[in-house]
Amino acid sequence: MAIECVTTTPTRSDDPKAAAVVFDSSVLRHETNIPTEFVWPEHEKPGSYAAPECPVPVIDLAAFRSGDPAAVAETLKLVNEACKKHGFFLVVNHGVDPDRISDAIRHMDRFFDLPLSSKEKALRKVGESCGYASSFTGRFSAKLPWKETLSFRYSAQKECSHIVEEYFQESLGQDFAHIGLVYQKYSNEMSKLALEIMEVLGMGLGVNRKHFSDFFQENDSVMRLNYCPPCQKPEITLGTGPHCDPTSLTILHQDNSVNGLQVCVDNEWRSVSPSPNAFVVNIGDTFMALSNGIYKSCLHRAVVNSTITRKSMAFFLCPHEDKVVTPPPELVDSTHPRLYPDFKWPTLLEFTQKHYRSDTDTLLSFSAWLQQNQTPHATHP
Repeated sequence: MAIECVTTTPTRSDDPKAAAVVFDSSVLRHETNIPTEFVWPEHEKPGSYAAPECPVPVIDLAAFRSGDPAAVAETLKLVNEACKKHGFFLVVNHGVDPDRISDAIRHMDRFFDLPLSSKEKALRKVGESCGYASSFTGRFSAKLPWKETLSFRYSAQKECSHIVEEYFQESLGQDFAHIGLVYQKYSNEMSKLALEIMEVLGMGLGVNRKHFSDFFQENDSVMRLNYCPPCQKPEITLGTGPHCDPTSLTILHQDNSVNGLQVCVDNEWRSVSPSPNAFVVNIGDTFMALSNGIYKSCLHRAVVNSTITRKSMAFFLCPHEDKVVTPPPELVDSTHPRLYPDFKWPTLLEFTQKHYRSDTDTLLSFSAWLQQNQTPHATHP
């Protein structure tokens, strides 16, 4: 039975009637009467349907690094097919130390097991993209995700080499200094990996190998820890609703023991099971704009379950705030005219934090909004 993929109807983040409900996972994980704010519309509920497993393209970075022409050509072929169709793939032989990954997953419990009042020391403020979010109850009044998140800024600039460590100490105190170091090292590895993936994407698109990796060299990105507790009625809610990431590239690690990620392929939801040795990579709206629409943002969602907490870690690659998001000349011609106006990442970020709830139409809606508002940072094709 095919389940048609659907888009979300945006709920404005500046809604004056924002929900007063509190998402305290220590309480709600046992609740059978799910608050209406977490109940999704009928056409978006996951139901009890078990999504079929998705055949995910696997990109072997060791083969890419080998320089063997046949291996590189096969890698680029797989990337091209995946990114033109649905915008996601798996990466193996990525070079990230398994111990560093397991350390980062393990330390999530140290934060999320804290009482709600302690976690709220790092509370995410309205209009900001970093901090602790208790199901985004301060931003939206309906279709709330069944999850908690902790997001923090990462910068690849030399003067910001301790930015993650400093965030944990300043937000949560000296007791969290070691955890800050764990996520600083993990984020460093994600940034390094993201730049290598950008080389693969650049070659796949037929532009200079270093074009996109140079563009993101001093990236100003976001690292997010996702924590989805058990839900006694998982068929009526979602850990994350259907959306495309507004960022450039997402590198996701799923806890090995729990399924949850689903992607939309051929208009059907498919499950992407965790793999201990692989990262899930998906294209975001910003890179779709950089590729002039040739590579597609990935439509995805996350489901929850009734018995076990689902944990995942997402590194959202974003350009430095001064970089203008514009496709290279090689990707613009009479066959592929410009699809989106130039912009800078902070402008799109502000749009998604203050004006629009990310969904499948974020980039189109943002383009229309940008052209109407004529922001000082934007130019147009």
